Amino acid sequence: MSTENEGTAVPPAPSVPPPAPVDAPAASAHQGHPAPGAAPDPAPSAPPQAPVQNMGQGYGSGPQTPVGETGWGPHGAHGSQGAHGGQDPTPSSSTPDASWPPPPPPSTPSYGGGGEGDGGAGHGSSGWGSSYQQPAPKNGGGRGRLLVAVLVAALVAGGAGGGLGYTLAKENDSNGSTTVSASTSGGNVKRDPGTVAAVAANALPSTVTIEAESSSGEGGTGTGFVFDKEGHIVTNNHVVADAVDGGKVTATFPDGKKYDAEVVGHAQGYDVAVIKLNNAPSDLKPLPLGNSDEVAVGDSTIAIGAPFGLSNTVTTGIISAKNRPVASSDGTGSQASYMSALQTDASINPGNSGGPLLDAQGNVIGINSAIQSTSNGGFGTGQAGSIGLGFAIPINQAKYVAQELIKTGKPVYAKIGASVSLEDATGGAKITEQGAGGSEPVDPGGPADKAGLQPGDVITKLDDRVIDSGPTLIGEIWTHKPGDEVTITYERDGKEHTTELTLGSRTGDS
Repeated sequence: MSTENEGTAVPPAPSVPPPAPVDAPAASAHQGHPAPGAAPDPAPSAPPQAPVQNMGQGYGSGPQTPVGETGWGPHGAHGSQGAHGGQDPTPSSSTPDASWPPPPPPSTPSYGGGGEGDGGAGHGSSGWGSSYQQPAPKNGGGRGRLLVAVLVAALVAGGAGGGLGYTLAKENDSNGSTTVSASTSGGNVKRDPGTVAAVAANALPSTVTIEAESSSGEGGTGTGFVFDKEGHIVTNNHVVADAVDGGKVTATFPDGKKYDAEVVGHAQGYDVAVIKLNNAPSDLKPLPLGNSDEVAVGDSTIAIGAPFGLSNTVTTGIISAKNRPVASSDGTGSQASYMSALQTDASINPGNSGGPLLDAQGNVIGINSAIQSTSNGGFGTGQAGSIGLGFAIPINQAKYVAQELIKTGKPVYAKIGASVSLEDATGGAKITEQGAGGSEPVDPGGPADKAGLQPGDVITKLDDRVIDSGPTLIGEIWTHKPGDEVTITYERDGKEHTTELTLGSRTGDS
């Protein structure tokens, strides 16, 4: 691990100031300038500004950022190669089919480095580096001798006080120490079941740090967790995407054991992937899966991951919100990913991607996938950092996706069979007048057609979920399975209507 200092380097200050003569005061610099021959004190560099990388797009609250893996470039220097790039998934001209991830937004933010602070010499008063100047003799020698006498008396008094203090300390020490030693170190009560320490101790052995590398040598670091005893590990699609075609994947456990792995399946739209360990050990302990539908705002959360390559890092927080619409893309021109996410303030950073978000009992309730960041750049890393707004794929959805990937290697998506606008200012998800690529906006004979939906209709609710945009609708649809029956509320010609709709299915990412 390496760090970067920003701004001009500042020479270290001495631990104590040099002793000054006792028989006369040191000469001070005139008008804040150093005395002749003195080196000017260097001013500390200005604190760096810390804007962080903007990488994904969340709807309704500003950009969200996939928790991209800490990448490395051709020369081994850490970069941002594997991270999701921020996208603006709301172009007015996009008219994707809600049954499938719409094409990615047109722009991808740049990865900027942190700015350097300005350092320079200060112009303050004489410092420790100033040379001592003997003052010119003055009239009144008697007064000078009196001053010397006073200084000598003070030194004598100080010596007496020091001797007295030493004597008292020695006597007290001979009577025994009053220090109280704890019977147990660390306080075992803090490791009772249900505490953060206990949850972390149980979950860490089943959490791995994933390194994915493409055939060209580029890649990144992310996180995953043991899904079953057969050696399947669940993570994010964007963690292993580089290694899908001829690349290399490894998984390292906290005890240092490292395994080669293969990508079993990956789902771009869901941002979920499954890898399998080669020669998996027989003592794997899958993490228990919770019920993300029962999570409540305010519940405690524990996140485990490898932020910026720091493996086995544990952070804590709470559930800040549920059903948060988040869309993101890796910035490579691939299709966007959508989720109706759990929001948490547990510290999540690049490298946490794919790691488990746990409840207070140690059950997995989500997969850490995205963060919201401020503007690009930050601390010289060119990557985003946590500002307390993290997003996780609900485990109920991720579990279904992972099981499908293990069975067939391909994801299955629910769909309504209609193209919706990605604009977020329509007050709902508006069915477009024309479908993607010149196709019909409503699939003939598809679910939306059978439910009576038409181009121009604005969908405002799916069951009891308020729909404020096309991406929100897509995220909500993908929390369901094909064949689920849902109630659609929509507006047509200023009037509100409802209809029942049975979701269709779509297999694969292409």
